[in-house]
Amino acid sequence: MPDADFTEAVLAVVERIPSGSVMTYGDVGIAVGSEAPRAVGRVMALFGHATTWWRVVPASGLPPQGHARLAYPHYQAEGTPLRHVESADHYRIALSSARLPYTHEIYADVML
Repeated sequence: MPDADFTEAVLAVVERIPSGSVMTYGDVGIAVGSEAPRAVGRVMALFGHATTWWRVVPASGLPPQGHARLAYPHYQAEGTPLRHVESADHYRIALSSARLPYTHEIYADVML
């Protein structure tokens, strides 16, 4: 089970990701002062259902594993840039334009 403080920090960052933008699991880790993308993924798997979970994606640009169809309407509604859209099950997030830049204020409180 992930540490309670780490879990709280991850979920707080996820809630701050702006509509139409995404962060990778690694980006969220950096924002909370960790280099543990798998730990972020674990937090999201266990507790992310009550958050804007679709805004946290793998570095591959694929939607969250096993949730492409559920995430797709969120991406459409928020205007998240997508590429290679074949269907609601087969697409990628255009990380070059959708990924939150490291200059965003969400990274300002990083304590390494």
